[in-house]
Amino acid sequence: MLPDLLADPRVHEAIARAIEEDVGPGDATTLALVDPGIQATGEILARQACRAAGGGVAAAVLRRVDPTVVCETLVPDGGDVPAGGAILRFRGPAAAILTGERTALNFMQRMCGIATLTRRFVEAVQAYGTQVLDTRKTTPGLRVFEKYSVRCGGGVNHRFALYDRILMKDNHRRLWAGNDPDRLDLAVQAARARFPDLAVEVEVETIGELQSALRARPEWVLLDNMPCEMMAACVRLAKGISLTEASGGITLDRARDVAATGVDALSLGCLTHSAPAIDLSLEWSVVQPGA
Repeated sequence: MLPDLLADPRVHEAIARAIEEDVGPGDATTLALVDPGIQATGEILARQACRAAGGGVAAAVLRRVDPTVVCETLVPDGGDVPAGGAILRFRGPAAAILTGERTALNFMQRMCGIATLTRRFVEAVQAYGTQVLDTRKTTPGLRVFEKYSVRCGGGVNHRFALYDRILMKDNHRRLWAGNDPDRLDLAVQAARARFPDLAVEVEVETIGELQSALRARPEWVLLDNMPCEMMAACVRLAKGISLTEASGGITLDRARDVAATGVDALSLGCLTHSAPAIDLSLEWSVVQPGA
């Protein structure tokens, strides 16, 4: 089940900032040319097949510009939309809808793009039951939208931020006082002593590093940039001790081969840093002249 995105105050704060950025002191074109009394009905359409995400956000944008705008969800978040399909229907003051149009579409095309790319990875590895995880490689200030979009595509959220999981990577190890690749178990123990309630994950690049980390039984090990043969060997060693996550250079073409090694999850920065926006448009269906 998807979380209630609009219950998060960060969402409304971001919407308010985006509208202020775009509208500023006023929508000059609409103020000059559009009768404020005109009422209109229309839809947001997908010009290409996609996974829906962000319909509620688009509606919240339009309602923030004018609370009298009424929106109806036609395809819920997480649903599939055919090319030419309508995702959201709206009615209300045409001037307000025009003013909010670009901001609403900006959020939604980005969110649909992430959900659609995530869905493609999920479908590529579904035969193996492998989880598709996101990362922290998100647009600053928009992480809550982007991680929600991953969920819409069938993916799973990795840690949201630095505070909710220990993830020891190579740069942490270089600065750790021990700095001994043969005693990563000591680093795991040190992390647990400081934050006993957090899961611990250790990035490893060799079988030796994995064996070192496994002595402390971290919840996860991150197999970074490994060839599939080495990855499969690591999965066998970690079985029953730690969950395994593959990361680094995993493309759609390679995802199935990586999943076939038996890893529990793939983590993919591309879901949020490289997903192409979906082509959406706002189209009028009924326009009623002002009184």
